[in-house]
Amino acid sequence: MRIAGILLMMATSLWCGATAQAGLKDGETIVFLGDSITQAGAGETGYITVFRQTLEKARPNSGIKIIGAGISGNRVPNLEARLDQDVLSHKPNVVVIYIGINDVWHSKNGRGTSAADYEQGLRNLVKRCRDAGARVILATPSVIGEKHDGSNELDGMLEQYSAISRKVATETETTLLDLRAAFLNYLREYNTAGQEQGVLTTDGVHLNDAGNRFVAVRMLEATGEVPVKKRVLRHIVLFKYKPETTAAQLDEINRAFQDLKRRIPEVRDFERGINNSPEGLDKGFTHGYQITFETEEDRAAYLPHPAHKEFVEMLGGKLEEPFVFDYWTVE
Repeated sequence: MRIAGILLMMATSLWCGATAQAGLKDGETIVFLGDSITQAGAGETGYITVFRQTLEKARPNSGIKIIGAGISGNRVPNLEARLDQDVLSHKPNVVVIYIGINDVWHSKNGRGTSAADYEQGLRNLVKRCRDAGARVILATPSVIGEKHDGSNELDGMLEQYSAISRKVATETETTLLDLRAAFLNYLREYNTAGQEQGVLTTDGVHLNDAGNRFVAVRMLEATGEVPVKKRVLRHIVLFKYKPETTAAQLDEINRAFQDLKRRIPEVRDFERGINNSPEGLDKGFTHGYQITFETEEDRAAYLPHPAHKEFVEMLGGKLEEPFVFDYWTVE
């Protein structure tokens, strides 16, 4: 079974956050290095276990060895101290470094990691792994509290340390897995009530089953085992035409609408269809159109574009009612 099919069964929404490597090669060893999140990730429903099970179903003869090397309470200095014994001794081909939560969280009791030591420690970890012949994936710390509006107590510091991780990844040309951004994108969509925990975590930090599936997919993206999904903006248009609108006029409108994809460069994609729902809830709307944009700026260019205005003029006198609905999604 292909990995894409397995992921659909996992029922996990996909959110951007990774710059992927090439896929894992048969016989390679991958080590997941981190703190309690990674330690739990090797458990029965943990993200490392989900990652392993997905690979085994998709590539049963790959011989890929997957090792969890997480220890509760660890910070960057702890990873540096045990790197040789817990990671490099396995002669890994790929090392995933998922760290930063305790470096920030423990600052509340005076046992955190300074920004300077955090940055230097990440650089040291990346260099030592590379010197040992391993490819590195560097993840940003995820969340301490699931509110997405910046109101969690340590959000400011988490953003600072995530920015350091991004900087180190860029300057060392290391694959970045931006879990911080991926979590926030997801929570903006699925935690509109602003819960402090319970969406992707059990306590605001440690992953629940949904969080473990979410992180497993991000890891599969970062390792190149599945394509990285992109956010796109859908512009949905429904038309209820006047009864006197002729079939020839409908054909002209449909062709002109489709032609906007050619005439307006900002239109990423276009599709259309005629309602065939058996539920009887269409309220008289018979024709549906979907325009896809990559950014809100693209949509802003489309709406006043001369070709779009010309199309709107063509609709004059033919519509009983239009309906427009836009939303962000991933594909």
